[in-house]
Amino acid sequence: MDTNACIESCNACHRVCLETITACLQQGGEHANPAHLALLQDCAQVCAVSADFMIRGSDLHGRVCALCAEACERWAEACERLGGEQMLGCAAACRRCAQMSRDQDRGCC
Repeated sequence: MDTNACIESCNACHRVCLETITACLQQGGEHANPAHLALLQDCAQVCAVSADFMIRGSDLHGRVCALCAEACERWAEACERLGGEQMLGCAAACRRCAQMSRDQDRGCC
């Protein structure tokens, strides 16, 4: 597992999650549900933190990556339930990040 690829995936997921927050707020309704937005914010933030830990070579990065994978999976499931182009694109980015983060957690780098 290439740590740089995982960092890139986390950064991409962070970016798309932030873009999706804006889209959800604009769309309103179920998309703007506070619990839904909180999960999205959690996912964005843990992706950024995970990338930071890997960049710094922290010996805790595996544990942070495990949390990142969990948050990404939860958010991907929520996105897929809502559907739509933005949501499905975000879900795909989250699934990629979750898989790479799981590999980091297992010490594959």
